[in-house]
Amino acid sequence: MLPHSYTVDSQSKSQELASAILASSSPSQISSTCASIESFLHSHSPDHSRHFFSLAFPTLICKLFFGVPDATSSSSKPRLSNGWIDTVISSNDGNSANAVFSLISPSGVLFNSISAVDRLSLVKYVFPIERLPEWARFVLSTSKDARALSDLCPLFKGKLNDDPIKPSSYQIQLNVFEYYLFWFAYYPVCKANSENSDSVSIKRVRKSRLENWTSSIPGLSNSKRGNEQKVECNLYVRLLYAYLRAFVPICDLNAHQPYRSSLLHYTSEYDGSIARRAEFVVNTFIHFWLVDNDFSPLPVNVLKSFGVSFPFRSAFGETPPPASGLGDVVKLFIKYLNLSSATVTEEGVGENVESPRWRASNSGFSDAAKSRDVSTPVHIAGSWNAWIQRPLYRFILRTFLFSPLGTSIKNASEVFDVWVYYMEPWTISWDDFAELNAIVDGSSQSVKKENFRCQGYGHGYTPAWQSYVLSNYLYYSSLVMHFIGFAHKFLHTDVEIVVRMVSKVMNILTSSKELVDLIKNLDTVFHTKQAGSGKSMLGSLCRFVPSIREQLQDWEDGLCESDADGSFLHENWNKDLRLFSDEDDGGQQLLQLFILRAEAEFHAISSDNLAASLKCIDSLKAQVSCLFGGQTVRTLSFSPEAKLCSQSRDDIFKPRRVGNRVLSEIKYKGDWMKRPTSDEEIAWLAKLLVKFSARLNESLGLTQAESSQEGSSWSYVEVSNDVGNVCGPIDTMKVVLCAITSWLLNLGSAVVRLLRNNGVRVNLRMLASKKIVMVLLLSVVFGVLKKACGLFHRV
Repeated sequence: MLPHSYTVDSQSKSQELASAILASSSPSQISSTCASIESFLHSHSPDHSRHFFSLAFPTLICKLFFGVPDATSSSSKPRLSNGWIDTVISSNDGNSANAVFSLISPSGVLFNSISAVDRLSLVKYVFPIERLPEWARFVLSTSKDARALSDLCPLFKGKLNDDPIKPSSYQIQLNVFEYYLFWFAYYPVCKANSENSDSVSIKRVRKSRLENWTSSIPGLSNSKRGNEQKVECNLYVRLLYAYLRAFVPICDLNAHQPYRSSLLHYTSEYDGSIARRAEFVVNTFIHFWLVDNDFSPLPVNVLKSFGVSFPFRSAFGETPPPASGLGDVVKLFIKYLNLSSATVTEEGVGENVESPRWRASNSGFSDAAKSRDVSTPVHIAGSWNAWIQRPLYRFILRTFLFSPLGTSIKNASEVFDVWVYYMEPWTISWDDFAELNAIVDGSSQSVKKENFRCQGYGHGYTPAWQSYVLSNYLYYSSLVMHFIGFAHKFLHTDVEIVVRMVSKVMNILTSSKELVDLIKNLDTVFHTKQAGSGKSMLGSLCRFVPSIREQLQDWEDGLCESDADGSFLHENWNKDLRLFSDEDDGGQQLLQLFILRAEAEFHAISSDNLAASLKCIDSLKAQVSCLFGGQTVRTLSFSPEAKLCSQSRDDIFKPRRVGNRVLSEIKYKGDWMKRPTSDEEIAWLAKLLVKFSARLNESLGLTQAESSQEGSSWSYVEVSNDVGNVCGPIDTMKVVLCAITSWLLNLGSAVVRLLRNNGVRVNLRMLASKKIVMVLLLSVVFGVLKKACGLFHRV
């Protein structure tokens, strides 16, 4: 039993630390408070530090990330105050950055105490439901199948408990490490949702679904700081890399534990705790960053196996893109995990070309992962690719499909960089992390040579990477098609950037003849009706077709053409591969069309670097010709005579912009009533009128065509034989009113029938025009002023 005086002393000091943490706002105060926390934890054993984690640790998290004293509660109001990380980054102070990093680094005294307290299970926290990923928040707050969340998602396994205060409600209980990591992962999401990360954005399209207090918190990548930020003071990225290195092994578990002696006091025997903690860290970042507001967050076969379904699509309403501003952290996360793919390839796994199904057992959603053999050293890092395949694919795809027109392309370009890194794992080398290694521990060479055996990067694609490409084939085929649609949609936003992005993708696909042959051969096998026929190479690829079809239906679940804002897709686009199709919506035709549009756009802009832009177009033409078999793209003629020609259907794809003026002749492919919002409309009013028009059309039956038999039969009324005489003015008025009402109803029915026969629907969206709204508003103001003046004159 602890001495009473010692317990009181620990409690009082913890309260003093909580007050000191709350009062620290300047870099010097932050450094001093960090030293006080370290001194307290050094002088108290884990049994005696329980009061610190009960009283001071929640306050530390609030000040560390958000700067408000009660941000970790479910009902908090904002206060204009920066967190420690924001203060350190904005001040660019190296001493305070080092002090904070030393406090919460994996090798620091705080994590040593966290490990000891968790081993004794001294403290448990309840994480607010409102701060969970959006899909999990929806399940826990509205769905009757919330109890199944613990079995559906490994991240919440063993953490879902009944709420003792609210009946039929649940709460997420976490230990100290899990509680801290949830807030660490939530921090960039909160920043991304609370500010516009693009400094040149025209408008904010989607408001944050989080609480209003998030709007007061500055962003992770504030545009005011610029690119001159020193990496030493980019504290969050520095911490993220340190946590990945410490908790997520890349090569052999026994070979990669840089903090084994000081962090968790691991023994030399592998007892499974390292793997479980690594899986928890990876799952946390996946669901907070990649999944979050995805309306299909879990694999379809997992939901079917449990017999549950969640109406995410109807609940979320408008399909939102992923949160912007996560590009840097997601890029680092994906690049680090992709080092494991090189490890597997170098150890010979890549030479044994297997079906993509071989990775499914390690994806975290099957029972096979639960029965993992922990008695022998396992290369768990080899399975990281399977963990991120689906969520990363949907993260990239939702960005390409649902990024609204009129916004900056910066966020999409950051996500594009993530996709490029994922497509080229053979170009990722440990040298890419040399600067971060030197910052984290000051000795990158020791980690690079001793803890990693992943050498041989940067040599380009080789046949050893064949298994990687086959298991991620949709990234090299279907996602390319979606990106082409994105490039067409955003070409007018910044033609130079979009052309460079398309050229980069083509350069990756054509970087190696072996890679081109592999992609084209698998596409041929995919569209071959008689599997197994043909060459032996093609026959060996037939076993990949069923898995690719399953991936198409699962990874692109719930997406449709109307949500793609007029992209070049069809209703069955997620059931087929169209990259090498010869039809009008195939990859070759769309790329040729893109080149013609980009070339016309460059000539219309007539910038100073026109020659360099046209040279980039010529390079893109060569890459397209290399990918599709040597067919060249014709060159547009811009002679004066061509401009005087009459309008043709090719004018559909004329540039959206001539100089700084936007053309009004914009051709939209899709439902015209659901077209993207233009600058001449009021966005919120247009959405409201579209919903009202759709409901009105549905109630009037204008969404379905008139049948041939309907309208041919005449309606009649049987009149009883007991008919009295009509006499008196009252009866006469009744007859007249009934006649007028009947005539109006017949007239309305005839109009509806006419509209239905001709396929015409009610479309009130025109009333959302700024000109019409302005006229109506001026009319109302004029009427009110006229009445006011009349009343004034009467007085």
